[in-house]
Amino acid sequence: MTMAGRRSLLYAVFLLLFVTFVSAEVFLEERFDDSWESRWVQSDWKKDESLAGDWVHTAGKWNGDPNDKGIQTHTDYRFFAISAAYPEFSNKDKTLVLQFSVKHEQKLDCGGGYVKLLSGEIDQKNFSGETPYSIMFGPDICGYSTKKVHAILSYKGKNHPIKKDVPCETDQLTHVYTFILRPDATYSILVDNKDKQSGSLYKDWDLLPPKTIKDPDAKKPEDWDDKEYIPDPEDKKPEGYDDIPKEITDPDATKPEDWNDEEDGEWTAPTIANPEYKGPWKPKKIKNPNYKGKWKAPLIDNPDFKDDPELYVFPNLKYLGIELWQVKSGTLFDNILISDDPEYAKKLAEETWAKHKDAEKEAFDEAEKKKEEEEKEKESDDDEEDTDEEKSDDEDAEELGDERKEDKKEHEFDNEHKEEDKKEHDEL
Repeated sequence: MTMAGRRSLLYAVFLLLFVTFVSAEVFLEERFDDSWESRWVQSDWKKDESLAGDWVHTAGKWNGDPNDKGIQTHTDYRFFAISAAYPEFSNKDKTLVLQFSVKHEQKLDCGGGYVKLLSGEIDQKNFSGETPYSIMFGPDICGYSTKKVHAILSYKGKNHPIKKDVPCETDQLTHVYTFILRPDATYSILVDNKDKQSGSLYKDWDLLPPKTIKDPDAKKPEDWDDKEYIPDPEDKKPEGYDDIPKEITDPDATKPEDWNDEEDGEWTAPTIANPEYKGPWKPKKIKNPNYKGKWKAPLIDNPDFKDDPELYVFPNLKYLGIELWQVKSGTLFDNILISDDPEYAKKLAEETWAKHKDAEKEAFDEAEKKKEEEEKEKESDDDEEDTDEEKSDDEDAEELGDERKEDKKEHEFDNEHKEEDKKEHDEL
């Protein structure tokens, strides 16, 4: 290929990428710069009970770029609620992409890391766990049983969780979660730009009644043979089979030497299980040549099913909210995106999370190493304090012993003088 041809090809690729990203419609892209508080409203929910947590603008204890900040939950055993508005839109005939990064610095035991898309008008100052939402998406961890990605869709006033299991990340590093909803009612869930689950709204949520159901009037035909195995009609019971006893006299048993027939009665050898006995005879089984399989009622169209071509549509999306309860605080949210272009979302994740993840991992490992060294140093100091206390106790005991010895000597000296005084007194 000539130099001019290469330049043309590179120009075409650049133009294609440029058109792709220019055509992407971005409804919300939050990088949490220093002006973030002008766009976000912290709710007063739970403030009157002194249970409302605060948000801190930070890059976290360990990070790949100290200037790439997000907002982090602060104070343990608290409720957190905060939201941001964006121009209202409908995802009809559009792909909807929701993406954000989250990091649980606190080694989360129980708490969420999800976000919510809200529709219509809401009072942001009173945004709470009771506020209706359209989509809830993101990781949730609690103990050993709950470690999953929530994908809950609201349809006709009812919240429907995804039926598939989507595991979430559980370490203390940043991870990116992406939810893609398409006009053909298909979806994808990505974690760190990798597809973790995909499918259809029709199959993976119970949004609509099933299209088909088992025919309630169907009956199994009388001549339907559903026995996979049958007794072999050619198999015959061996002669003398029923004469084999279940137990036999133990051939190794001997009469004890001290056995007295007059006192103990006539000795009888004990019995043992007969190794030749095979239990009641049963003919062996063979494959049933007339087996038709397990009978199942045929499927028919469900009369209650009514298709909804706008099953994927959320017509009045206007707010993104974060509403959590956390036993341990320290969850950090960043780089929130609502768009119609999965490629733009992928590019954003590469420019933020992917660019800094290795440096963040190094910073985390260094922090863990420092923490371990401090713990060892503290244990060493505690051991030295225990040793000093034991040594001090020994010295005190030794001093007490010396004092007692001196007291004994003084006591003996006083007794000697008393004896001499008594002797002199008697002589007088």
